[in-house]
Amino acid sequence: MRRMVLSLLVDNTAGVLSRISGLFSRRGYNIDSVSVAETENPLFSRMTVAVTGEELTLEQIEKQLAKLEDVREITELTDGNSVCRELALIVVEAGATRRQEVIAVADIFRANIVDVAPETMMIELTGNQGKVDAFIRLLDGFTIQKLVRTGVTGLIRGQ
Repeated sequence: MRRMVLSLLVDNTAGVLSRISGLFSRRGYNIDSVSVAETENPLFSRMTVAVTGEELTLEQIEKQLAKLEDVREITELTDGNSVCRELALIVVEAGATRRQEVIAVADIFRANIVDVAPETMMIELTGNQGKVDAFIRLLDGFTIQKLVRTGVTGLIRGQ
């Protein structure tokens, strides 16, 4: 099993996400994560799709995506040729007595405290998937009330 991250340049029209996710579901493929937004050109959106599968399955996914008329360009984002990041927002129980501990862990990972309430703190962390996973593991001694992750997004490195 291998994880593949694809960067798709697609038409910025209604239903594109539905057609692409439909391709995956019709064939029984699972999407690990997907992120999509408009590019610098409002006619196009950039979609980052992460999938895991056997080599033959991953090749088939790429070929099927290339057949969709909404898909203009497909690029595989590999470790050496791209920059991939993920954003996580985490709400942690942290009363006045434990706040400094949470701040210390956040500082190690260069995370930002973006909201403070009487009994909770919201932390924003950006980094690769391994960094986000490691940060969440370090919060094991705290109660995580809410957690949301964007999924991977990335671009090819400049030439």
